[in-house]
Amino acid sequence: MFRALLNQPGVLATTLAAAGILAVTMGARQSMGLFISPMNTSTGLGIATISFALAVAQFVWGAAQPVAGAIADRFGPRPVLIGGLFIMALGSALTPFMTSGLGMVFAIGLLTAIGSGSSSFSVLMGAAAQRLPLEARGTASGVINAGGSFGQFVFAPIVQKLIQGFGWMNAMWALALMTLAALPLIGRLTRPIEQPVKHAEADHGVLRTIGNAMQDRSYLLLHAGFFTCGFHIAFLVTHLPGEVDLCGLPPSVASWSLAIIGLANIFGSLYAGSCVAKYRSKYVLAAMYGSRALLIALYLMAPRTELTFYLFAAGLGFTWLATVPPTAAIVGKLFGVRYLATLFGLTLLSHQVGGFFGAYLGGLAITRFGDFGWMWYADMALAAFAAVINLPIREAPVVRPAAA
Repeated sequence: MFRALLNQPGVLATTLAAAGILAVTMGARQSMGLFISPMNTSTGLGIATISFALAVAQFVWGAAQPVAGAIADRFGPRPVLIGGLFIMALGSALTPFMTSGLGMVFAIGLLTAIGSGSSSFSVLMGAAAQRLPLEARGTASGVINAGGSFGQFVFAPIVQKLIQGFGWMNAMWALALMTLAALPLIGRLTRPIEQPVKHAEADHGVLRTIGNAMQDRSYLLLHAGFFTCGFHIAFLVTHLPGEVDLCGLPPSVASWSLAIIGLANIFGSLYAGSCVAKYRSKYVLAAMYGSRALLIALYLMAPRTELTFYLFAAGLGFTWLATVPPTAAIVGKLFGVRYLATLFGLTLLSHQVGGFFGAYLGGLAITRFGDFGWMWYADMALAAFAAVINLPIREAPVVRPAAA
């Protein structure tokens, strides 16, 4: 499975550097739900208001991806990644000073989201793909994706301990410092390798490439499926602590559930990366989305105990962000890797539009109904829809019209 990485000079180091950066940015981002309750207690803003700020962050994180990807495709990934980490750290550092809903939207919804989006999947996958041979990309995407899951596994319990021991404000400032720890890895990722990889696809320009993509049915179906993935993940990462609290369980259950999700997705991401080289990616995606619908149904029928949450987290974690390698693989098959950061960034925008609704509607549901019942049913239905919508996708490369 890892032979393509180990046998190429510089390939493994490039892959691990991208995985390390993603571990920091995704670990910090996916731990934000742990702050909702203490922030609400401290500021009195209300769960719906804080949920809205996190929902805006979901959308802005996705909106930043194609923009950051296009800039990286044009000027290189190094300045984008450096700027992204500093902006993300600034947003975390300013959050404790915000005492209004608008301030929370600015710090969390804009700054941290723009920063994390500029140093996340689209730029990292694009930077790695342009430096890796074709046979290594599938496995490398799985390893990079596993880095984000490892970050969630590490950050969630640490952040919870910091909140409990030092308060949410100090925990947020510590998060800002931890974000900057990824800066040394940027040089390794963006350093030219000894033998640059040659890519066969022609360069038709970013605007024309986007225009061709938006007319392709398979690309649009991929967007639709990824939308539901974003709804699912944002709802859970934002409101799982609230669901745990409704069940009368301690906050540690929520933090360990998020950590288990990250740990399980390390294996899921590596497995997904290997499956990309063996099976059609659309079938891999359909199986992942279908398993989510089944797991949610089982959760709704199970007793609400600590063991239930841990088993539920392990099951969901296996496919949590493991959808990224096959999705990126389909985009690469259809349009090549020259503008992969831009085109994959656009699919992540669709993902995060779904994420906005998942985070915000969850906050409205708990405020109006007192529980998340309707959200679970919607989540299950959308997961089933995503499984079906991926099946008609065509994975052959798109035939581009010749230049006039």
